[in-house]
Amino acid sequence: MSGTSEGPTPAADLDRSAVTESDIHASPRTEPPTTRTGPPTYRSVFAAAPLAMAVVDRDGLVVSANDGFGALFGSPPDRLAGRIAADLVDLASDARAWHAYLEVLRGREARLRCTRRLKQPDGRSLWAQVTVAPLPAVDDAVLMSVADISAHRELQAKVRHLQMHDPVTRLPNRTLFFERLTAALDAESYEEGGTGRIGLCYLDLDGFKAINDTLGHRVGDRLLAAVAERLTRCADEAGYGRAAAPLVARLGGDEFALLVRDSTGTEQLADLAESLLDAVQAPFDIAGRRLSVSASIGVVERLAAGTSPTALMQAADTTLYWAKADGKARWTLFDPERNAHRMTRQALASTLRPAVERGEFALEYQPLVGMEDGRLHGVEALVRWNHPQFGMLTPNRFIGLAEEDGSIVPLGRWVLRTACRQARRWQLDNPDEPPLFVSVNVAVRQVWDSDLVAEVAETLEETGLAPRLLQLELTESAVMGSAGRPLQTLQALSDMGVRIAIDDFGTGYSNLAYLSRLPVSALKLDGSFVRGFQYENAEAAPNPADEVVVEAMIQLAHRLGLTVTAECVETPAQAARLRDIGCDTGQGWLYSRPVPPERIAELMGSRTRGADQVVGNP
Repeated sequence: MSGTSEGPTPAADLDRSAVTESDIHASPRTEPPTTRTGPPTYRSVFAAAPLAMAVVDRDGLVVSANDGFGALFGSPPDRLAGRIAADLVDLASDARAWHAYLEVLRGREARLRCTRRLKQPDGRSLWAQVTVAPLPAVDDAVLMSVADISAHRELQAKVRHLQMHDPVTRLPNRTLFFERLTAALDAESYEEGGTGRIGLCYLDLDGFKAINDTLGHRVGDRLLAAVAERLTRCADEAGYGRAAAPLVARLGGDEFALLVRDSTGTEQLADLAESLLDAVQAPFDIAGRRLSVSASIGVVERLAAGTSPTALMQAADTTLYWAKADGKARWTLFDPERNAHRMTRQALASTLRPAVERGEFALEYQPLVGMEDGRLHGVEALVRWNHPQFGMLTPNRFIGLAEEDGSIVPLGRWVLRTACRQARRWQLDNPDEPPLFVSVNVAVRQVWDSDLVAEVAETLEETGLAPRLLQLELTESAVMGSAGRPLQTLQALSDMGVRIAIDDFGTGYSNLAYLSRLPVSALKLDGSFVRGFQYENAEAAPNPADEVVVEAMIQLAHRLGLTVTAECVETPAQAARLRDIGCDTGQGWLYSRPVPPERIAELMGSRTRGADQVVGNP
């Protein structure tokens, strides 16, 4: 039987003029050779030693053996003389050990030590450590000693089991799981047969922490053990009729994983995930209590070739996060496109702040057109990121990230200064035209994390733009209900003469009573209301509810002294109806898409001749 060689690596080129393999397997001598164990004292020690030992000549034949050696192989020592020593300890079944043994016999290596599993005459097996070394006093012989290490190996196995298994659930732990996963992804393991695919269900319990914190770790551990039993039962049922059941492991805390080797596709993994969800959701009776938990599962199934343990676990971890984010108590299959979007988001987040310093951002401007006169009254500044890898990105791709990591503050400062500088340039270049106001979006974090009032004052002084030509837009959810610093900031800006507008009005709190107490000068109706006016001609009836709501908001705003801008105006019919119910200005693709600043300069002074004309589409 095979064993593990622990001796030196054999020489690559065997000297065939010396001992050969056929010499080792020569026929036993008819007469045992003379025992050559040195002086009488050493012969006595050799005979009485409890360690099994035998003297082997350079031809590989046993010269003499002690009682321990005879007892090991169930034969009187003298009957072992002339036997092929390598056959007794099964050296030939291990190529490395075999060649190292030949080198020792030839005197080219000092020692061989290897571990072999030997079968005894009574049928029992034992683990033995075989050592072969030259005899200093005898030139033409070596000493072979065999030590029974079965007890040591058994202890090693027990220690390894403890190291590789979770004490609470008795399942394989993270270390053993990754060891098995690595082995499953080794090319030799799937190239010999099977489907060549691998699957993984990464499971996390929903609600376990609350149970663990309120009822204690003892109850929590018993619950984990009960969950482990159900997962194992599911794995056994899934493995019925297959080569092997999925490996179930506890990775730590309330996280478990099921590894499916030679998976047959996503359908198999989906069936397994469904069974796991059902098994976990059934109530548990623990310590006289009826406990309920659920599970979120990330499922990954792919070709084993080209996959690494790290990549597979990252995909599983990401997918588990999706399952949690999507509402828990469900399984989610890994989606490469969704993952690519997440990776893109991470890449953008990591380069956002330096991009402000590198000047990768630009502004485009979308016209705000008077409903009554069709003239350009103002523009909204919209930031674009000219990303070196992903190209031109619109705000919805990065503004949320900027708000999360705080880079919205330096980015917002740049947008404010650039927009005000451009508005002043239009004014100076077109002295005969009414000056345009510029509307700039402001995030709540800019109010909290910077001195917005000072920044605006400094920008207006630096650019020479009149305060009334600057409008700051904040979302309804950010403005309605504002108190403390945000409200003080808005009031200070309003006192300065800056216009304050509520963006996306109608989608947030809609606290109209509070609206009268805010320093607001304009409302921008959310596009969802305007879309209700998308009928092809003026004779067609719009949605009555939309019309009533929009008209009511416009009338209320006017009574409060506010102007109203309708967003997302796309058709002449929408514009005509909004004008009829009193809307002040419109913004949308009917008039123009966002355009570079030079295009706005061309539009200044132009006006519509009717509801069917587009002011500025290039």
